[in-house]
This record gives sequence, structure tokens and C-alpha cells, in this order.
Amino acid sequence: MTHPASAHSAAGTAAEAAVLRLTGVTLHLGRDPQQVIALDAVDLAVAPGELVAVTGPSGSGKSSLLAVAGGLQHPTAGTVHVAGTDLTTLREHQRTAHRRRHIGYVFQHANLFASLTAREQLLLTAHTAGRLDAATRRRADELLEAVGMSARAHHRPDRLSGGERQRVGIARALVLAPEVLLVDEPTSALDRARAREVVDLLAEQTRAHRTATVMVTHDHEILDAADRVLTLRDGRLS
Repeated sequence: MTHPASAHSAAGTAAEAAVLRLTGVTLHLGRDPQQVIALDAVDLAVAPGELVAVTGPSGSGKSSLLAVAGGLQHPTAGTVHVAGTDLTTLREHQRTAHRRRHIGYVFQHANLFASLTAREQLLLTAHTAGRLDAATRRRADELLEAVGMSARAHHRPDRLSGGERQRVGIARALVLAPEVLLVDEPTSALDRARAREVVDLLAEQTRAHRTATVMVTHDHEILDAADRVLTLRDGRLS
């Protein structure tokens, strides 16, 4: 885990060169009198090649943080800059297009298509974004090799282990070379050995591809893989 002095330095670096920057982000859910403050004036800056882990109790706002950072949910107040563009100023279709170009997601469960092979999972992502060309096909193969899945590239999910499916999910999230990677509880369904393998892979790929990565997790045993560890509690980030 990062020491306070190095954490301060890392935070300063992130603030100067952030690819992902949340400023004063507040999110209210529901209506009075049942309104919930999911995020409360959150500031966050993540630099290229930096892995930031966000931990906190259930209901603290971690899922809301990822939803807002990825442009899936519009904040009540504040700004969300991804690759130099404030998502809060965009219309929904513009946010969707920007998200496809600049943001990758790794979900809690890999959510692979049962009928597609590991390689086809990556190619479908490229096809959906209108970027399925020879260069992207090569990148898909290179990523599958990087995550140790070349030998399993033509296997469907029912022939892959949980750790293998999560590796494919990481490769799929990186196939379009996103500047920002958002990761939701990547180890929750894995045993200890597979959890460490997956998080080390995330850290390695974050640095190799200069991606700004935010990983939400309950797993305190993997936090040492992160450059910074932040805590979200009652919607406040510290």
C-alpha cells in the first residue's frame, strides 16, 4: 500500500496529468424525503498508467462513483472530465460515443456472451464500436497473449474457469485502447490465487498501456497492487 508521502506525490502527479478527473461531484438518488446522497462533493484525479483502488463498506457509493465516472449516470452537481472532455456537458448519444472511444469496463462478473469464443468477445466489442479492422484484430490477439489466453482463444465461456473468464474480460476492456479503465469488484467470484493473478494482471496492463484505472473492491488483500488506495464512506472520498 502506498505510504502517505508517496501517496501525496502520486496525487499531485495525477492532478497535473489526469485523464480522468472528477471535481465536486455530488449525486442525489431518489426524491425527498427519501433522497439519498450517494456521492458528496467527490474530487478524484487519475493519471495515465496509474491504478487507484477505491474501497469502502457496502452502500458507501462505490458503484455510483463508477457509474458517474463512466458517464452512465449524470451527477447532480460537479464535472467529470474524461480525456479532456466534460461528460456533464454532453447529450446522451454524445456521452455514449465518447464512452466507447475512451472508456473500458471490467465487470464484477465477466458477462461474456455464451455463444462466442474468447477471441470473438473482443472482436464483437470492436465491431460494435465500428472499429473492426486488421489492426484491431492484431491487437485482440496480442491482448489475449498478454493475459495468457492465446491457447484458449477459441474456447467459449463454458469451457473457461472463472479466472480465465475474468482475464478475457480484461482483454475485452482494453481492445479499443481506452484511456480510462473502470473495474468493479474483479475478484469477488475468484479464489485467493486467481484473485491475485487477476489484480496483478490489471496492474501490469494499466502500466503497459498507460491507462488511468479505477478499481472498486472489498478485497483488502489485493490493495498492495494499487498505486493509491482511497476510501469511500457515506459518499465522501478520503
